[in-house]
This record gives sequence, structure tokens and C-alpha cells, in this order.
Amino acid sequence: MHIEVLRLSPGDDLRGALEQAWAALSVAYGVQAGCVVSAVGSLHDALLRFAAEPAGTVVAGPLELLSLAGTFSTSGPHLHASVARADGSVCGGHLLPGCTVRTTAEVVLALLPGWHFSRAPDAATGFAELVARRLPVVDMP
Repeated sequence: MHIEVLRLSPGDDLRGALEQAWAALSVAYGVQAGCVVSAVGSLHDALLRFAAEPAGTVVAGPLELLSLAGTFSTSGPHLHASVARADGSVCGGHLLPGCTVRTTAEVVLALLPGWHFSRAPDAATGFAELVARRLPVVDMP
């Protein structure tokens, strides 16, 4: 496992910045799988897709980013976030493009050289689900 730490800046799109970072890191280190270890920060607004909903919902900010979880694969990321409003109420869901960093977002990513992650249709769920396959382990540079 190899750890990378990102600090995003005001105005960055959280998901877009993570997609760009993953694209660069996966090529630089020759990895095909990764995950979010930790994330905190603040957002102006968030665009989250709640469970069983077809589209995203804007959660008005300012917001604290309490957590971010998910995987990065050759098929792209699958990310969930939880955010807190100014009154302390919390909500979460699938992280969509449109979550703008307010002051900072500090994200710790793990690159997983011994794995290949992808997504494939699953007949039981009707969704593209994670397919995790072990690879021969190689040392990270």
C-alpha cells in the first residue's frame, strides 16, 4: 500500500479534483485500485444522490465535510460523503460533481498495488458493482 495526501483549495470541485488526482496517480504508480482513507474539510454546497433516488440533491452550505469513503477503479470512482450543516444536522449520499471546496479539503488516499478494481453489471442488484481481483504484489517506487 502507498499513501498519498491531497489538500484541495477553495473553489476546487471535490469529485473532479479526486478524479484528476486518481488518474495521475494511477499512471504514475501503475496501480489499478485505490481507496479513501480519510477526508475532512468544508464545502460551499454539496450535490449528493440519496439512496434509491435517480438524481442528485443540492445540500445548501456552508458545510463541514465529515467523512468521505469509497474506491477508485479502472472504471472510475465510487464515493460517498457525509456533510454537516451549520445547525449540526448531518446527511450523506453518493458524491456527485458540484461539491465546491470552501476553505480546504484534506484527503488521504491509499494506492493498492496488489489489486485490480473495476465495476461490472450485477444481475442481483441491477447496478455496476465492484469487482476486486488480487494481482501479484509489486513494490511501489
